[in-house]
Amino acid sequence: MAGIGFELKKLFRATGVLSVLKAYGYTGMVTAGPMLLGVFFLLGINTIGKLAGLSKDEQDILVSMITYTLLGSMMVTSFFSMVMTRYVADLLYQEKDELILSSIEGIMCFILPIGGVLWGIFLFFSGVDFTLGLFLFILFLELETTWTLMNYLTAIKDYRGILLSYVYAIIVAMAVAYCLCRFYGASIHALILSVGMGYGVMLCFDFSLLYKYFPNGKKDHFAFLPWFDEYFELAIIGFATNFGLFAHLVIAWISDIGVNYMGLFYGAPQHDVSALFAFITILITTINFVASVEVNFYPKYRKYYDLFNGSGSILEIEQAEKEMLTVLAHELVYTARRQFYGTALMLSVGLVILGRLPLGFDALMEGYFRILCVGYGAYAIGNVFMLVLMYFTDYEDAEKSSLIFAFTTTAGSIFSLNLESKYYGFAFAFGSIIYSIYALFKLVRFTKRLPYHILSSQPIVAEAKYGLATRLYELILKCKKEV
Repeated sequence: MAGIGFELKKLFRATGVLSVLKAYGYTGMVTAGPMLLGVFFLLGINTIGKLAGLSKDEQDILVSMITYTLLGSMMVTSFFSMVMTRYVADLLYQEKDELILSSIEGIMCFILPIGGVLWGIFLFFSGVDFTLGLFLFILFLELETTWTLMNYLTAIKDYRGILLSYVYAIIVAMAVAYCLCRFYGASIHALILSVGMGYGVMLCFDFSLLYKYFPNGKKDHFAFLPWFDEYFELAIIGFATNFGLFAHLVIAWISDIGVNYMGLFYGAPQHDVSALFAFITILITTINFVASVEVNFYPKYRKYYDLFNGSGSILEIEQAEKEMLTVLAHELVYTARRQFYGTALMLSVGLVILGRLPLGFDALMEGYFRILCVGYGAYAIGNVFMLVLMYFTDYEDAEKSSLIFAFTTTAGSIFSLNLESKYYGFAFAFGSIIYSIYALFKLVRFTKRLPYHILSSQPIVAEAKYGLATRLYELILKCKKEV
């Protein structure tokens, strides 16, 4: 993630438990904060509605609408997010900070219209009234903006400001939800509006942080477009990974355990609740990978490549490679071990706690939770392997890994519709395990011939890829000159 490692190094250098906690807390805020905020709103706002007298059917519709909005906005932005992360990282490396804010404004000119049109068409046929549709439409655009800004907030050192934006968002959303339910009665309209206001407050703070940190150059808003031709594999990786991650949820909605809440809004309560809490387990690996692997591995990685680019001798390069791969292997094993312990803890203690909460956990939900915990744990580890492949710019194998993950989980989930409902989670777990094994195999194979990939597999003459995105950029520049 662009820029986060530089700040984490400073935090981990400091001694003491508080410094370590601060480092992990910062990592969690910038990597998982918005998603956790969405889960909090999903549960918190629904609880307020329940206490205010919202019926069970209305609660289910509310959860379904927020879930649709979260997943839909993530799918749209997933196609752009990794390419923009690479673009921002390149700008930071080249010290072209004046182009960063311009790129935010530029990419939103694509994401908001594309997502807005697709979501608007869905809402038109979904069966919601105009007012509720408007609230959902605004919330969708806010979430698209939220996921996009995460590519930039990782470069911000003001973790206190990021934390405050989450806190203010929660306070505003809860306060608005309480006031509306208290004075106007509980309704889906009021609760969706409160979620939108919470995210709106967070976006205001996030934009203020970015505009405070980066200079506003007001130029070349679409300079990122050639990156989509140069690194199109990243767009496929981002979309395919998210598709494989969420497809099994959508397929469960149309299965035997699926429920039609209203119009086009479906859900599978037994499967969805289990998946929600199982999904939280991947935060262990997500946070640990950024905080541990990037911080400890990056210095060795940078030293190794600097020796290739500088005047390092063969012995120095071989020694640096050995040190780098040793650290990498140690950190990957350490990360996988933590995920294993976290999954085991959730399967034992976590399941007992969930069983005592008023969530209606029955035997079927417990089975879903167990297998989905295994699936999400395997996905998290496989995703780390895939991210390391991208670290070595092996985008081809990373792309194949993500496509295999998307295909196996989706095809398996579709096939499982022919089986008993108790087997629905196995397809995702199986696809995640295949994903981990394949990504690990490719990583081991790539690192065994690392000097060859650095020196011999590269083209003799670098050629920029000239595709649709670059043509569009040239057309925009031509139009600007004519104006």
